[in-house]
Amino acid sequence: MTVVTVALTGAISASSEDDADRLLVSVVSNPDPDLVSGGDVLVRVTDRADDAPAPDMSRNGADVTEAFAEQPDGTWLGLVTDLEPGRNTISADSGLRRTTLEVTNHDRSGPVFAGAQQKPFFCRTTEFGLAAAEESRCAAPTTVDYQYRTTSNDFRPLPDPDDPPADAATVTVGGEQRPYVVRVETGTINRAVYEIAALHTGDGPSPTRPSAEPAWNGRLAYVFGGGCNGGYHQGDRTAGVLNDLLLSRGYAVASSTLNVLENNCGTVLSAETAMMVKERFVEVYGPVTHTIGWGGSGGAIQQYQIADAYPGILDGIVPTVAYPDPLTVLNTVADCGLLNTFFAGHGSDFTAEQRRAVSGFGNYATCVEWARQFLSRLRPTDSCATAVPEAARWEMRGNPKGVRCLAAEQWVNQLGRDTKTGFVRSWMDNTGVQYGLAALGSGAISGEQFARLNAALGGYNVLGDRVGKRMVADPVALSSAYETDLFNTAGLGLRDTPVIDNRTFLDQKEGGDIHTAEMSFVIRERLIEANGDADNQVIIIGGPEQDRQDKALAYALDAMERWLNAIAADPSDADRASKVVANKPDDLGDGCYLPSGERVRQKLSYPGEGRCAELYPLSANPRLAAGADLAMSALKCELRPIDFGEYPVPFTPEQRSVLRDAFPGGVCDTDRAGVSQSRAEHRWLRYD
Repeated sequence: MTVVTVALTGAISASSEDDADRLLVSVVSNPDPDLVSGGDVLVRVTDRADDAPAPDMSRNGADVTEAFAEQPDGTWLGLVTDLEPGRNTISADSGLRRTTLEVTNHDRSGPVFAGAQQKPFFCRTTEFGLAAAEESRCAAPTTVDYQYRTTSNDFRPLPDPDDPPADAATVTVGGEQRPYVVRVETGTINRAVYEIAALHTGDGPSPTRPSAEPAWNGRLAYVFGGGCNGGYHQGDRTAGVLNDLLLSRGYAVASSTLNVLENNCGTVLSAETAMMVKERFVEVYGPVTHTIGWGGSGGAIQQYQIADAYPGILDGIVPTVAYPDPLTVLNTVADCGLLNTFFAGHGSDFTAEQRRAVSGFGNYATCVEWARQFLSRLRPTDSCATAVPEAARWEMRGNPKGVRCLAAEQWVNQLGRDTKTGFVRSWMDNTGVQYGLAALGSGAISGEQFARLNAALGGYNVLGDRVGKRMVADPVALSSAYETDLFNTAGLGLRDTPVIDNRTFLDQKEGGDIHTAEMSFVIRERLIEANGDADNQVIIIGGPEQDRQDKALAYALDAMERWLNAIAADPSDADRASKVVANKPDDLGDGCYLPSGERVRQKLSYPGEGRCAELYPLSANPRLAAGADLAMSALKCELRPIDFGEYPVPFTPEQRSVLRDAFPGGVCDTDRAGVSQSRAEHRWLRYD
C-alpha cells in the first residue's frame, strides 16, 4: 500500500494563480485540477482587468474558445472536452496576459485517488435498463429518461416530457408553477451505475448558459445508501433519486450504486465515486451553489467519513440514524455475535434483563439483530451478492484465489493484506475487554456470572469462526486505521462541516433495531476530543412515526439550506470552522420532537437529562457497557493488571482464578489512549 498525502483546501475550484490582479483559470467541476476524469472539465476564466476582452482559450494548443460563454458576473465558463489521458494544458490569452492551467485526466471508469480496484468485478448494468457491459470496467452508454409525479403522489415513466398526462401533479419552484416532470440521467462512472434527477425544463440543461425556464435551484443533494458488504460487483440499486421532498424544492438529486454501502462498504471508494458523479453533474448542469449529503444508516456513515477525510465534496450533511464509521459498527457486530453464542450455551441461565444489561442496549433483541444482519460480513463467502458467481467464490482448498466477500475486502488499500493468510489485515480486538462490567456494577449480574461470561466469550478468527481466544488486532492494520481516517477521528474536514444529525429513536423498538441513538453522541464526543467542541453538530431526536420523520427531514433540509447560504454570504476573514458556528440559524439547535410534533430546543448530552431524555432515554452498547469511553476511540486498549479491590463485589478464589485465565495480560485501562491510537493528520489521501 502506498499512500500519497495531498493538502487540498476542499474548495470546489482550484486556481492556477493566487494574484487577484491576474488572469485566472480555475477548475469548477472538480476539487483539484489533478482529479479530473472522463475526458472533460468545466473551467472558469476570471480577468480582473477593467474592460477585459473575451479570452482566447486553448486545450493542448487546440482552440476551444467557442466552448466558453460570458456569465452575468463577468467571468467566462466553458466545458473543455477531448482531454488526453494524463496531463493536459488549458490556456487563456487576453491579448495582454496569458495563463495556463495543467489538469490531470483520469479514466471515467476510475480510479482517481481510491487506489487499486477490486478484480474480478461483476457488472449489473442491464438491471438498470442499460446496455450489457464488459466485465471489470462495467461501462455502458448514458441514457436519459423522464418521470412524472402523479396527483396520487407516485412517480411514473413519461415517454414525452413535454406532454404530461392529465394526472400529472404540478410543482412550484421560484414562484413559478410547472408540470412535475423529472429528467433522469443514468450511466456508469467509476464502474458504478449512477443516477441524476432534476426537474425538466424545455430547453434542457447546460453548464454554461442559464435556462430560459429555470427549475433547478442551483443546489445538489447527494443521497447515500445503507448496509455494509464486501463488493466485487457493480450493485443493483442506488440510494434513490426520485425524492419528492428534494425535487419539489428544486434540488437536483444524485446517487450511485457504489454510494450504497451494501454494494460497497469502502468509504474511500464512496468518496471517489461521489466526487466523479458530482463532476459529471456540474458538467451537465453547471456550477453548484452547495451540495448537501443525505441518507441514513450506512448512508450516514459515508457522509460523516467523506466530510472528514475528503472535505469539499459535501458542503453540509444531514445524516439520519448515524454511525461514525464501519469499523466501529463491525466491532458491535462481533461483540453481539459472541454474546449471542454465549447466552445460547454457557450463559443460558442469564435472564432477559441480565442479557440486556450486559449488552447495554435498551432491548437485547438489538444485539440479536446486529448478528443476524451483519455477522456474515466476517466470513469469506456468506454474504456474497448473487452477482458473484459461485464458481468465482473463495474456497480454502478448491479456489484459494477466489473472491472473498468479507466487508474488510473494501479496506485492503488502507489496511493492507496479510501475506501469510491472504486476508485483509484485521483491526478487530477484544483483548482485555471486560464484558458486562456495567451490569456487574449495577448488581444486574453476579460475580460468578461476570467471570463465566468473560472466560467463555472468546473471539473470531480470520474465517469468521468463533474461537476460544480473544481477538488480537494486526499492528499494521491498527495504526493504518487511524492514520487513514478509516476509523473516523473527526479532526479533519468534519470540524468545518455543518451537521444536522437527524436521529430517529429506535432504542426500545419491539423486536430490536440496530440504529441506536448513542452513536450520535459517540460522534459528538470524537468531535470534542479532536477539536475542543462539537458546535458544528446539531442533534435532533424524534419518534419513528412516518409523519414525524417526514417533518424532521423537511425542517433539517430547510435549516441546512439557510445555514449554508449564511456561511456563503459571510464576508469576514474568519476561518471556515468559525464561519460554520457563527452562521448557524438562530432557530436551529439540539432538541427533540414531542408526540404532538412540536420541536423542543434543548442541549442534548449522554446519557442526558431533561424533557428529551425522559421521552427518548439513551442506552449503550456492549463496549460502552464494558467500560469504554463515550468516543469509543480505542480499537485496541492498553492493558493494566487486574485489581480485585476495584470491583463492586468480592470474588471467590475460584472466580479470581477464572478471571486471571480470561485476562492473562490484564484488563483494559480506560484511562489511557488505545494502542497506536492517533488522530488522522492528512485530508485527501490518495492511494497508489
